[in-house]
Amino acid sequence: MISPKTNPINKRVVIVSNRLPVSVTGEGDAKKITPSVGGLATGLSSFHQDNDGLWVGWPGLIEGSGQRKAQLETLLLDHHNCLPVYLTDNDLKKYYHGFSNRTLWPLFHYFSTYSTYDVTEWESYKKVNEKFCRRLLEVVQKDDLIWVHDYQLMLLPALIRKEIPDATIGFFLHIPFPSYEIFRNLPWREEILSGVLGADLVGFHTYDYTRHFLSCALRILGKDHTYGQVVTDDRLIKVDTFPMGIDAEKYMEASVSKPVLKEVHSLQKKLGTEKIILSVDRLDFTKGIPERLKAFELFLDRNPQWHGRITYLLLCVPSRTQVHEYKLLK
Repeated sequence: MISPKTNPINKRVVIVSNRLPVSVTGEGDAKKITPSVGGLATGLSSFHQDNDGLWVGWPGLIEGSGQRKAQLETLLLDHHNCLPVYLTDNDLKKYYHGFSNRTLWPLFHYFSTYSTYDVTEWESYKKVNEKFCRRLLEVVQKDDLIWVHDYQLMLLPALIRKEIPDATIGFFLHIPFPSYEIFRNLPWREEILSGVLGADLVGFHTYDYTRHFLSCALRILGKDHTYGQVVTDDRLIKVDTFPMGIDAEKYMEASVSKPVLKEVHSLQKKLGTEKIILSVDRLDFTKGIPERLKAFELFLDRNPQWHGRITYLLLCVPSRTQVHEYKLLK
């Protein structure tokens, strides 16, 4: 995949993901644009800012009137190189909170007992992937490199391939890809695999995820591979591992900046302990948050000499609050 601050191919890169790197809130002239939270936006925003590309995704607002859409589109294109895809309340309920986060997310993280298999949510997932495809077709140019991201858009590469057979398409999954024994529980496993294989290059974070995907492609679709290369429909698809990091230079510079150092000193003064453990996460059942609290309790039980000398500060960002399992965790 492409590293931040580099673009050796000299092509326009069109990033497509469920969310834009910025979120829009408010109405009319009171609209407010803020950076989106989450690893995908954080990991790719530096690359997007340093290259003259385009990012296609949902801006965080429910679908509105034509005038509002036009104003928002101009604002996002002119200032952020972003093109909005508009979702409805029903899209959010069934595509996002439903199939994406009640079916794929828990299943791919090996919480298979949390997964639900609702055919109406699957139909919504297909519909929204098609909506993203139509939106992309409005702006894509001949030599663009189309880079599709994550589990919400696993059907999109094949949809694009159907409309633009000679397109250059990459797909990267930002979460685990599970083993065959887990993935085969998904009723629509063939459709999901075929959707991803519409790409020319398929990337995963770790070798295990890559191996699991290739195993599923063979055992479910009969698609064999040679050193990670899959031949299907007269196309060669490369499947490989691309550990994704952060813009390390950006964070190193921030760590010694005056505002950050001021915040550090303020925090130390407020808490008044020798040591501070700080963790920041989305409030998600895959993050091991209750387990971390139990681990800290165990540490204090075993090390009474640290009582009153150490503080564990746990920041949890609310997430997917309409999903039952997330309500329980909160």
